[in-house]
This record gives sequence, C-alpha cells and structure tokens, in this order.
Amino acid sequence: MFSAKPDVRRRARFVQGNMDQAKSKDRLMRKLSGLPDAPGVYLFKDAAGRVLYVGKAKSLRDRVASYFQPSANLLASRGPETQRMVELATDLDFLVCDNEVDALLLENRLIKDIQPRFNERLKDGKSFPYLQVGTGQEFPPVEITRQPLSKGVRLFGPFVSVAELRSAIPLLQRVFRFRTCKLDIRQDDPARASFRPCILHPIKQCSGPCAARISRGDYRKDIANLLRFLESKGSAVARQIRARMQRAAESQDYERAAALRDQLKALEGLQKRGLVDQHEQPEVFFVDPEEGLTRLGELLGADIRQRTIEGIDIAHLGGGETAGSLVCFIDGKPFKQGYRRYRIRTAQAGDDYAAIREVVCRRYKHAALDEEIFPDIILIDGGTGQLNAASWAFDDLPHKPPTMISLAKKEELIHILGRGKPLALPRNDPALRLLQSVRDEAHRFAQSYHHILRRRKMLEQDQPVRHHKRAK
Repeated sequence: MFSAKPDVRRRARFVQGNMDQAKSKDRLMRKLSGLPDAPGVYLFKDAAGRVLYVGKAKSLRDRVASYFQPSANLLASRGPETQRMVELATDLDFLVCDNEVDALLLENRLIKDIQPRFNERLKDGKSFPYLQVGTGQEFPPVEITRQPLSKGVRLFGPFVSVAELRSAIPLLQRVFRFRTCKLDIRQDDPARASFRPCILHPIKQCSGPCAARISRGDYRKDIANLLRFLESKGSAVARQIRARMQRAAESQDYERAAALRDQLKALEGLQKRGLVDQHEQPEVFFVDPEEGLTRLGELLGADIRQRTIEGIDIAHLGGGETAGSLVCFIDGKPFKQGYRRYRIRTAQAGDDYAAIREVVCRRYKHAALDEEIFPDIILIDGGTGQLNAASWAFDDLPHKPPTMISLAKKEELIHILGRGKPLALPRNDPALRLLQSVRDEAHRFAQSYHHILRRRKMLEQDQPVRHHKRAK
C-alpha cells in the first residue's frame, strides 16, 4: 500500500529550509544596518558559509545597501549573475580599511585566495606593478615591473594603476634624472667615454651615466634623493605644484595651469599604492621551481621527482579565533584550487600542536583514497614540536604519511621527520628558497583567514575592526 510519509517528510524539509533561509535573510538585513560609512571590503556568503563574492567599496554602507534597494533592478542594471548572487547570499562579512587604495589591494588578495564563484575580475593571477630601484648596481636603474627581484633592489608599491605610474615617471626624471634603460653600466668601463647617450639625456630627463656624463657618486646622490621623495610619497612637492597651479590660474595663464594640473595628477598617482610588506603578492617574487625541486630531491634522497608540496600553518591572536591554512604547490608553483582554510574546532585556545594535528587529520583523512591530491611533501611552519604534532596525526589515519619536514623561522633550519640533525642551508640555496616561499604563503593565507574570523567575532559585539598594518 502506498505511504505518504516520504512526501510529508520532503514537504517538512522544504518548509524548514524556507524558514531557515528567511531567518538568514533577516539576519543579513540586520547586518546591513550596522555597516559603517567607511572604505573596506565585503564578502557575500551562502547558507553553507561559502564566499560567493568579494567586493570593495568607498562606503561599505552605501555600496552593500545598493544591492538590496527596493527600487534596484539588478537584472537590468548589473546582469543575471549579480541577481543570482544576491538571491543566494544569506550572510555577510566585511573588513574596514584605512582608505580606498587599501580596500582595492585587499580585495585583489582575497579574490586570488578564495576564488569566489561570482568574481570574474582579478581571478587571472595578474598582479599590481611595483617601482623597482636597482640599488645593487653601480648606477641604479629605475623601472616599472610586475616581476620584482627579491634582493639588490628597493621596491615601492604595489601601485593600483600602471598607467598613472607610467605618467609619473617622466615628471620624476625631470627632477632626479635617473636612467630607465637596462644597460650594464660600470664606473671602470672605458667605452663609456665614447658612448652616445639616448634622447633622454639632451632633453634633460637622464644625467647620462652610460656616456660618463656624471660620476658614480653624483648619480647615487640623485638616487638617494629620489628614494627620500618616494618614501614621503611626494606630499611636499605636490603642495608646491598645487600652489603654483593656483597662481597660474589667478594670472589667467591657463596653459601653464593645465600643465601643472597634469603634473599634479601624475604625482597623485604615486600615492595610490600599498606597502611591500603589508600588501604582499607572493606570486610575483621569482623562485626557480625547477632548480628548487631538483635541489630538494637531492637533499631528501628521493628516488622519484617530488612534485607536490603542501604547506600548513596556524594563526591566532592570544589564542583566540584560531585558524589553520593549507597551501598547495605543484612543480614549485602555487596551485590555488588546492588551498584550504580551517576554523579550528577541537583544539584549546593557544594549543598550536593540537591545532596542527586537527588540520592534518581533517585534510588527509580521505586524501589517500583518491578523493584528493596526496602530496609528496608536507611542510609545517615551525620546529620539531610542530613537526612531531603533525606526524602524530597520522597515528589515527589508515595510511602512512609522505615525507614530512618543517621550517623554523629566524634560523631557517629544515627539520626532516626521522632525521636527528636539522639542515642548515645557505640563504640563497634554491631548495631553501622554495620551501620559504611555500611556508610564507601558508603563513600569509592563514593570517588572512584569521583576520576574517576575528572580524566576525567583533561584528557580533558591534565593534568594527580596521584592517591594520602588520606589526613588525
């Protein structure tokens, strides 16, 4: 005889689901009323806690509220994808930033890390540019680059607009007369005396070090002045140009005023930048993956090529809002689809060892059953204590661990599970540099998630948190 009980249960689940969604929407709308009128980043999330979309705003209150205005026709104004995203959104997180530039850079970082479903822009891995001064050379060049060097240079940025940065370079050259060429110029090169400089020298935008038109000492003084100017973001010069522009306008010299206005705009573009150590873009700093993996295989005595490295780190503040991160590198390069975040559930506050064990258990419980990638190497951020904690987690798992190592900060010693003496490698060793890039990426990824968890906890207390600069 046919029973209606399954249909009743399905209808009950359907009704309960609608009620839960309605409650979540009500909670979301209450959060909207508490958003500050300040720049920042917002994250729309679905009922399962997955981030659907990351956006930035000059005013969080106005921007986020615009999605839910009764008169807003999202389908016509923003398209079907945005409409669908808003329909799915049941929760919201946000991070208040000091200014709109910081918000843009933070949005870029979070989108690259989280890869939200409804974000199309900034997913391609394209980075923001830097201004690089080659201080390691006798006559330091100045260049715009998206692939900065990790040593022998001074970096400024990242800049949010490469076009504005390019516009500022000629103005800076008129004052500091630095070179932008890629020539290898040496003080003791006799060929300099007969070398013909490029067009930038006669138009007074370069002092001509390639043709011995300036001494090494005088050229480096100009570079030192340029560095001081960039460190101050040129605020004093900008004030001078603004005053000259005002005087030109008052005297009806509009052509001069327009030229000064363009100069001021170019200088203001230099202020639209972050800080190298705060707005990290680890994917742009070059580490030769082939060289690093080959060298690492030699150190480990591996019979086959080690292709996959997963790095694990823990982040918390005084034991609160503990978060774990896992990053995946394949053939020495970040594999963002393999990144994982973990909110620690069982470990007591401040117990990093237990937190590491929990992350390892949750990550590798099913990984060896062909459900996910099983790495060749697991890298733990820390020393022997953290490494042992990670290895103990495999006592409760049905399979053996891969090669497990840890990398301790400061001394940068490499501890290998099962070996008594750690490896102390030179700082320029390719294997060490590769492991450092994995470790640092895991640390950065853990910190970014920890900030979101901390922000969420403070949100429940109605205390907005600003996105502060990292303490040194």
